[in-house]
Amino acid sequence: MMAIGAHLTRAARPSSRLVQAVPACAAQPRLHSACRAVSTAAPRLTTHYKKVPREGDPRWSDVDFERAADETDVLIVGGGPAGLAAAIRLKQLCNEAGVDYRVTLLEKATQLGGHTLSGAVLEPRALDELLPDWKERGAPLNTPVKEDSMSFLTQGMRVPLPVLPGSPMNNHGNYIVRLGNFVSWLGEVAEEMGVEVYAGYGAVELLYNDDGSLKGVATTDVGVAKDGSPKDTFERGMELHAKVTMLGEGCRGSLTKELMAKLGLDSSCEPQTYGIGLKELWRVDPLKHHPGRVEHTAGWPMDSQTWGGSFLYHLDEPGDTLVSAGYVIGLDYKNPYLNPFLEFQRWKTHPSVRPTFEGGERLSYGARALNEGGLQSVPTLGFSGGALIGCGAGFLNVPKIKGTHTAMKSGMLAAETAFDALQAIPDDAKEQLVPLDMSPYDASLRASWVWKELHEVRNVRPSAHTPLGMYGMFLYTGVLQWLFKGREPFTLSHAGADHTKLRPASECTPIEYPKPDNKVSFDLLSSVALTGTNHDHDQPSHLTLKNDAVPVERNYAIYDGPEQRFCPAGVYEYITEDGREPRLQINAQNCIHCKTCDIKCPSQNIDWVVPESGGGPAYSGM
Repeated sequence: MMAIGAHLTRAARPSSRLVQAVPACAAQPRLHSACRAVSTAAPRLTTHYKKVPREGDPRWSDVDFERAADETDVLIVGGGPAGLAAAIRLKQLCNEAGVDYRVTLLEKATQLGGHTLSGAVLEPRALDELLPDWKERGAPLNTPVKEDSMSFLTQGMRVPLPVLPGSPMNNHGNYIVRLGNFVSWLGEVAEEMGVEVYAGYGAVELLYNDDGSLKGVATTDVGVAKDGSPKDTFERGMELHAKVTMLGEGCRGSLTKELMAKLGLDSSCEPQTYGIGLKELWRVDPLKHHPGRVEHTAGWPMDSQTWGGSFLYHLDEPGDTLVSAGYVIGLDYKNPYLNPFLEFQRWKTHPSVRPTFEGGERLSYGARALNEGGLQSVPTLGFSGGALIGCGAGFLNVPKIKGTHTAMKSGMLAAETAFDALQAIPDDAKEQLVPLDMSPYDASLRASWVWKELHEVRNVRPSAHTPLGMYGMFLYTGVLQWLFKGREPFTLSHAGADHTKLRPASECTPIEYPKPDNKVSFDLLSSVALTGTNHDHDQPSHLTLKNDAVPVERNYAIYDGPEQRFCPAGVYEYITEDGREPRLQINAQNCIHCKTCDIKCPSQNIDWVVPESGGGPAYSGM
């Protein structure tokens, strides 16, 4: 076997170019037969090797497909809070027991934290358990929350709402953080403890043993052209085999999605429901900067039937006046004309919000999907050869708007289960690569404070599905949840997957959005430029389609092409040429890895896969 470090050495970011969005064509009558003819003649959209087999393709006939391989005791896919907490906890247990198991972590971003985006207010409960001396270690938690506010917005007014002690919105004892910086710091701790961290290498394929148990993963091939043919620089990815493989890819992880489908891990829970969070980092006028202030709003610009709300967090960093601002919209929204990016821009123009940004400087932008299903949507977590940890499994506490602490705890519990299983291997079999049973992890998590916390708030998110909409949620949260703390004798349902909630365009009213003023509100292209996104333009699109004809025949014909609006990076465009019917163009170079398209596509035709290693956004402390 080849040592991992000897093979995984490429870390240079590929060249890229940002694709400017072409204005969407005007709505017009469309015939399925005409669309089908156009789709057939249009350029091929999907050429990725996960969707288009190479067997029988003469361009690949002389290529050696053998992969180098290596073995490790525990493999962790994803260098976020959950994955790093799992890695650190494993090494702690090794040190306590005087043993040395090999722990390997893969992260698709070129730097730990480079793809991390969150508000974020961090509840330090899990961190206190994992690293009680985190303050002495220099953890970047520099802004304790000093004041909380919650308001309801109408188009022209702000109505203050109470933040009661002990309520989920009370942030006493929490910290405003730049989560990417926190993740980077956790990575330093992990490496100091002996974890092998390989950043810039995405896992693209699951590997299985003959008995169907999880064996490990393979990293992405490099040197494949956009048309799916091999370049002169082609190099096969590497196989990593492990006794335990933990998937901590974050929300809507591509391998997690595949594994849940193959093993039926989500067969006994409700479909996950999601939100999209959009965020900007600003440097504001010092007179408007209030370090430690946490502000949330609900209401405008969302209507009462659409889940949404804002956050505004004032950071305390030496010599700077930074503010994190963002908006979250539930992806179970109904109107295909809704544009999450433009709703975020519109929120900033509210008369009570706009003054914060006036005279300031926008520094960065990004977006990421988040799990909102809570208790009802948690799948089976442990299985033969592996486990699901973190946001890929879905532990966000929705009314708290926090999931880092629960994600970290899930990783720690999975680490303890894996360590016990490793210790139980007889000494004469320690070197054998056998899949370990991780099923005890489920019971461990259900006995933890994570499960208790999710159980207490399980009905908050689905309470918005009543005819009262968001008002029903306010009523439930303010009365029942406050009084019973989750002890009510019923559990509400999310009532189906998000993509099923979208209505045909013919049943909905188009939404008119104001033009950006380039002072407080901005256009999409200039925003995506702030993400630092890089993808080699000459590689197969990682936004793969199950059927290249579906976008025009169904998504555009019925829903007026919602991809061109729900994507927060201008990846999807319907364009016309010479007066012909529209065709879909995918600007994969723009993708910021938010996963919204994989979730909200009404045909479930888009399948997000990991791009060539190193590609994606380059968030700096987002």
